[in-house]
Formats: sequence, structure tokens, C-alpha cells
Amino acid sequence: MPALAHKLRLHDYFALAFGTMIGTGWLVLMDDWLGRGGPLGAILGFVFGGVILLPVGYVYGQWVKRLPDAAGEAAYTAQVFPHIVSYFTGWVMLLAYFIVGPWEAIALGKIAAYIFPSLDSFELYRVAGQPVFLSRLILGIALTVFLAIVNYRGIRLSANFQNTMTAMVLLLFLVIVGMSASHGSSANFHPAFGAAPWVSILLTLQIVPYFLTGFESVPKYAEEANPNLQEKSYMHAIALALGVGVFFYALCIAAVAYAAPWQSLLGRRFATAIAFEQALGARWPVQLILAMAMFGLFQCFNGNFVASSRLLFAFSRNGSVSPRLARIHPRFQTPSTAVLAVSGGTLAALFLGDAILVPVTEVGSAASAFGWLATCVSFFLVVSRLGSGATSKADFGNRTWLCLVATLGALASLILVLIKFVPIFPGHFSTWEWLALGIWLALGAILHRRSRPAPTRTR
Repeated sequence: MPALAHKLRLHDYFALAFGTMIGTGWLVLMDDWLGRGGPLGAILGFVFGGVILLPVGYVYGQWVKRLPDAAGEAAYTAQVFPHIVSYFTGWVMLLAYFIVGPWEAIALGKIAAYIFPSLDSFELYRVAGQPVFLSRLILGIALTVFLAIVNYRGIRLSANFQNTMTAMVLLLFLVIVGMSASHGSSANFHPAFGAAPWVSILLTLQIVPYFLTGFESVPKYAEEANPNLQEKSYMHAIALALGVGVFFYALCIAAVAYAAPWQSLLGRRFATAIAFEQALGARWPVQLILAMAMFGLFQCFNGNFVASSRLLFAFSRNGSVSPRLARIHPRFQTPSTAVLAVSGGTLAALFLGDAILVPVTEVGSAASAFGWLATCVSFFLVVSRLGSGATSKADFGNRTWLCLVATLGALASLILVLIKFVPIFPGHFSTWEWLALGIWLALGAILHRRSRPAPTRTR
């Protein structure tokens, strides 16, 4: 019986996790970030979000060493909760990965239309008042098909593609930071906050889970690790991805606000590119930034594509959804049917156009935070069983320390969930976002198989 290929090394895990995190949000939504918090509020929101997620990353690193299962959150919660709870935990987390595909495919059309305005000459229809253009749709379909082929033909091919895209993003990122430092002014930072400091930070913090989703994707590829990969490499990849990701976002916001007066960028499409065009008085920085955005788009789409296809494959393998999705290609050693299913779902979502962008950001943020919460709570409960004979203390190290870290991770995740669900917080879920979440949960209920799979046990 064919098995998944075992070819991933530490740098592959970093590139996949970092790439799952960094796409085109820093270009497409920079005006929204600055509008939420102002430059300092947005920077502190991302930094604070990264700091409070450190315990969550540590818990994921502990889990993947003991349970290297592509089901990730679903596998972890299955250790202590009923199957239906673990299934919907994984299903909600799948939303956070899957929906990035159509988001990035749509963003490709937006970037291309910025360069070639004639692409917006043929409008097909409108969704929620937003036009869907034929040329943009064709570009999104072409990108989806391309990445489907890459992922169908092997994890090594996909990882090599990811490594190249990540290297280009980081290289061009250093270039634009240097341009900002040499041509910007600290006066452009004023005022530092968009509103009261705590409100500015909170409004940014609400979207941070969505844009930092990716560090926890490492377990989804754990079954494809090179046999020589050390267990501690998982923790290293998670820490690197989270740390570099936070640094990337914070420094990008600072570079944009330093390059041009940030309030002049509000409501402007591709505010990042406009800021550098104003600072340098030339058009070529725009082309450079758009090139960087393309590389970021490709790496983010590919990273989330890999994560969502592995999660769907794991659901099928454990009996939660149709067993046909668990097929592994005998030659390429990839979950080929799951890859095709994710491709088909992405192509279908593409037809919703720009109307999905904002609701997706908000729902994806809450979905990620919920998955992190369930993972930390499950780890706490498993570790708490030490001494009851369920698990040996030697396997889990210092019980008190692990319980403390899991508690901190759970509390941080709970806060991020509450600020999206509880109406007293500014920026909570709107009717459209509740509707989007409800549709996804209903789809999960329809696809769910009634037979209960046996959970995988920790080592």
C-alpha cells in the first residue's frame, strides 16, 4: 500500500510554515491595518499577538513530537474529547487554511489589474456589490491549476517551489526596508495611534490570528519528514516561523509609515506601493513591491494548499469523511484525491470574487484562535493525567511546567476568540461573518461520516 513520501527537512518546514503565514496582506490590506491602529498601534498589535502566541507554539511543538499526525488539532483533541468535538475542531481549522487559496487567487487578479488596468474591462457579474471580472477570474483559475499540479506531483516539488518563493520574499523585503530607512521620515509616523492606544492595539489584535496562522501548520506535514530529521526540529521550525513572521509584519508596517504620511494612505488600494512611490518619486519601487507581492502570494497559496490537503486527507483516513479522499498516489506519494478536492473547492470559491475578502479575514482569525485554544486545552488535560497511569511522566517531562505553558496558551487563545465572538468588543463578528461560519459548519456536518474512528494515541 503506498505511503506519503518522507522528504522534508528543517528548512522545508520553516518555508512551508512561514509561507503559510506571509502572503499579500501586507500589500492589499495595509491601509486597513493603519486605519485600525495607526502605525504604532498596528506594530504593537502584531508584536503583542506574537508574544502571547509563544506558549501556543510551544504546545504545538510538544504535541507534534508525541503525535506526528496530519490531522493536527483533530488528532490532539481526540485524546480527551468525543469524536464529534475533535472533528469539528479540525474542520474549523481547515477553514483557516483552505480559504486562503481563493483569497490569494483573487488577490492575484487585483495586483495584475493594478499593473494592467485593461484587465478590468470585462465585468461578468457582481457579488454583494463587488464586480467579478473575466480576466481576473482566468488568472485565479490558472494559478490554482498550476499549484494543484505542483502538489499532485510530489511534496519535494512543492517544497522546492516554497523554498524559492520564501527566499525571494525575504530578499526583496530587506530591499524595501532599506529604501524606507534612506528616504523616509519619522514625522510621517504622527500620530502614532489611530485612536486611543488600547483601542488601536485591540483592533489590530483581532486580525492577528489570521495573519499569523501558519506556524501551527508544521504538524500537518509531520508524516512527510525525512527519516533523519530530529524531533526538536519541529519546535525550531515553529519558533522560527512565528518569530520571523511577527518581525516581517511589524517591520513592514514601520517601513510603510516611515516612507510616507500614513493617514494619506487610508482608503488607498495597495497603500504599501503608493507609500514608496511617494517617498522615492519614481515608479520602479512599485514594480519591485508588486514583484515581492507575487512571490508572497505564491508561497502563501502553496503553503495553505499543502496544509489543507493534508488535513483533509487525515480526516478521510480516520473515517471522518469519505474514504476516497485518503488515496495516496502510488508514484508521486501525495494525497492526490485530497489535492484535487482542495483544488475544486478553491476554484468554486473563486467565483465569489472580492466580496469574500473581509469576511474571510475575520472568520479565519477566529477559526485559527479556536484551533489553538482546543490544542492547548487538550494538551493540558493529557498532561494532567500524569500519575494516573494514562501516560508516563518521562514522556512529558516536567508536568508543572507543561501545565503552566498550556494554561497560558489556552488563556491567550481564549482572549483572541472572545474578542471576535463577544459583542462588547469593537470589531466583533457581523451578520455576514456569522453566516459564513454557519455555512462552513453546515458543510462539515453534511460531509461528516457517522462511523466513529479510533483516535491515534500519543507515544
